[in-house]
Amino acid sequence: MESKVFAEKIANLVFNKKGYDVKILDLKNLATFADYFVICSADSDTQVKAIADEIDDKLRDEGIKCWHKEGYTALQWVLLDYVDVVVHVFRKEAREFYNLEKLWGDAPNWIVEDPAMKKSEPQKEVKIKETSAAKTKTTTRRKSSKS
Repeated sequence: MESKVFAEKIANLVFNKKGYDVKILDLKNLATFADYFVICSADSDTQVKAIADEIDDKLRDEGIKCWHKEGYTALQWVLLDYVDVVVHVFRKEAREFYNLEKLWGDAPNWIVEDPAMKKSEPQKEVKIKETSAAKTKTTTRRKSSKS
């Protein structure tokens, strides 16, 4: 699998466990140890572990083994090294502190959006009639078509 496609695949696995602020950095012209970084944030130690485990488990199911793992004891920053792609799962505070995006500021990068957010349907306008003892008025409110 091409390393860019692999990085995007990993980035999309992050959303299975509600990871956010997912970014891919292209290191091909800047480093020899990896082609891409996939960086994401989580709000708790438990979520950091869940995201890292999700990536590792899903890829292992496809026969892709992680070459090296770090950070499972503290769970502030878990690193999964798949040789061409290195995954960084951060607690939000740790990500701000280490600021890999600034450190690798010369690297082309892009944000990966949650596919579930892209698929959400546009909202429909629904007329709701509100009544009270004193007056009756009609207002327009937005309501999701899923409701």
